[in-house]
Amino acid sequence: MAEPLLSLSGVNTKIGRYHILHGVDFAVPKGGITMLLGRNGAGKTTTLRTIMGLWRAAEGSIRFEGTDLARLSTPEIARLGIAYVPENMGIFADLTVRENLVLATRERAPDPRRLQWIFGLFPALEKFYALAAGALSGGQKQMLSIARAIIEPRKLMLVDEPTKGLAPSIIRNMIAAFRELKRTETTILLVEQNFMFAESLGDGVAVMDDGKIRHTGAMQALAADRDLQQRLLGLHLDAHQ
Repeated sequence: MAEPLLSLSGVNTKIGRYHILHGVDFAVPKGGITMLLGRNGAGKTTTLRTIMGLWRAAEGSIRFEGTDLARLSTPEIARLGIAYVPENMGIFADLTVRENLVLATRERAPDPRRLQWIFGLFPALEKFYALAAGALSGGQKQMLSIARAIIEPRKLMLVDEPTKGLAPSIIRNMIAAFRELKRTETTILLVEQNFMFAESLGDGVAVMDDGKIRHTGAMQALAADRDLQQRLLGLHLDAHQ
């Protein structure tokens, strides 16, 4: 079996006096999309932020292509080919769409071919290329946030709830965009509360509760097992179609 692209082993994260992650263990295989699911407050966002070095793991290892990320700075982690799309999107509202994308590159301008590929995923960004990002709709801002993460090729994307607050039509657009990303060499670890979205895209799944991983396996197996859904998440995925 091939080595996973990313693996967490015994990861504990403490923020002030709060102990958030308790011995988190799971792996992200290379290629495709791994969903990280769980109820609100389970520790999903803390897991992504710990991988990215924004919060420091108190114990355990986080290995990416054999390199332990746990003691690296966030810029060092990003330079390894890891991008993070936070729940708050992380765009610069006063800058244009173009300027936001330029800031996410290492050059003075995005690669034209890469830019056209992104416009194919998110046509609204081409339409509003010269518009201030703060004037975009919520869905368009999310598109820009993802576009910033992929304006250069990445090995791994960490994406936190990309469909939160979006209309169903925009969610369908997001599904199509992530399916296109699955056809590239980018691996994605994605936190999501929209279970239709998760079932549509997920290859593997890890389910968290109370700062621990309670289940790992195939996303389709979880989607097909109503009892397991109820036990792990307190609901049925098919209730959210």
